[in-house]
Parts: sequence; C-alpha cells; structure tokens
Amino acid sequence: MTAAAASASDAILLRHDADGIATLTLNRPQARNALSVGLMAALQAELDAVKADPAVKVVVLAANGPAFCAGHDLKEVRANPGREAYAALFEQCSKLMMSIVTLPKPVIARVHAMATAAGCQLVASCDLAYAAEEAKFATPGVNIGLFCSTPMVALSRAVGRKKAMEMLLSGRPIGAEEAMLAGLVNDVVPAAELDEAVMGMARTIAGKSPLTLAIGKEAFYRQLEMPLAEAYAYASEVMTRNMLARDAEEGIDAFLAKRDPVWEGR
Repeated sequence: MTAAAASASDAILLRHDADGIATLTLNRPQARNALSVGLMAALQAELDAVKADPAVKVVVLAANGPAFCAGHDLKEVRANPGREAYAALFEQCSKLMMSIVTLPKPVIARVHAMATAAGCQLVASCDLAYAAEEAKFATPGVNIGLFCSTPMVALSRAVGRKKAMEMLLSGRPIGAEEAMLAGLVNDVVPAAELDEAVMGMARTIAGKSPLTLAIGKEAFYRQLEMPLAEAYAYASEVMTRNMLARDAEEGIDAFLAKRDPVWEGR
C-alpha cells in the first residue's frame, strides 16, 4: 500500500468527487461509524466546503464497515462527563444536522446497514435516502436510559407521529421495508443494486439547474413549518423570484424548442 493510500484508509471521513456528485463516506468501521467529535467535525468541514464548491451539485452520504452509523460514540461521551461537555456535543451534532437540511444542494443517504440513534437522525436529516434490504433503523436510547431527544427532531419530521413515538418509546429496530412504508427512506433494493439506485438518482438530480435546486430545497423545508395560507403566500413569492432567474427562462425556452437546456446557475 502506498503512503497516500494508507493515509486515505486511515481518514475517518473520505471524499470522492465525480460528475458533480460528492460522496462523503464515514470511515470508522471498527467503531461502527459512531459520530465522535472528530468525525462530526470532519463531516461539518466537508459540508461547508461542498456548500462553497460550484462544481458539486449533489452530495451522497455513505459509510464503510458493518454499520451505517451507530449514533454517538458512547465511550467518548462517558470519558468526557459534565454539563459543558454534553451541551457542546449535542450543540455540535444539532449544527451538523441542520447543515444538511440547509445545504443548498440535495443530500442523499446511502444506507447499507444499521443506522441507530444519531445515525438514524443522520438518515432522517438527508433529503433522500435509499437502503439495502439488510438495513435497519432504530432510536434505542430509551434502552440505556437516554431518550433519543435530538434524533427525535429529525425522525418526527420524516415519519408520522405514531411511528416516530413507537420507535422512540420502544427502542425497537425496524427493517428497511418498514422504514420505507413509514417514509424514512425512499426505496429499498438488494445490496448489489444500492449503488446504482443512489448514483442513478444523484446523476438525475445533478443534471438539473443548481439554482433551481437550491431555491426549491430551501422553500420545501421553510414552508413545512408555516400555516397553509402563509405557506402559499411564501411559495408564490418564491416562484415569482424563480421565474425571474436566467435558468428558468432557459429551461422554458429549451422545453418549447425541444432541446436540452444549458444551465448557468443564475
């Protein structure tokens, strides 16, 4: 193994860019990709870099090893007790999850295996999620005396109240098919087909106007929190602003002329 390859294999987060798609891979397989302070910091830094990178149109969040993500690193948590340490940890995690939601580029979770607690929160925070048939999802904090309160925020916005409460109160894992029926993931496929399902969707999205994607993603999450009349007023203003963009004019003209659009992101 070369020095460069060894360095890459030791990194707790890997990044690979191709065709406008940045794949960020959690790489703590021996710790089941638990979200240590270091891993969260690395993921935050890459999301910040992606936000400023016009070459990236879509982000894929993946993981190496036997689990997608086992939540917080409980060994690290217990080694650093105290209110200040706990508050800093959950503040860091909350900022990371909000960064996924507010990133002006779609984020797709590639879930090949178990996602628990903050790992389940990570999946729920992504815009889209595709799972292998073997994947499972759980918010099992109640089993160790620690209710999954921060994972609850993302989970309760991705699935119905009854299902969210069932998962939170029981700690019971649900399978990939059940997660799809609940709305936590978009589709479930055999493990051998997971990459194509994820990358196929990523390539489809990457072919759209980046400006339109950014406008639409922000509007989607903002209107969800509004009363109906306020949501329509806000969405109407967003569409008016969108219509004035060069990419909207180009897209409509290309459609009418039966040609492919040329996006400029403005």
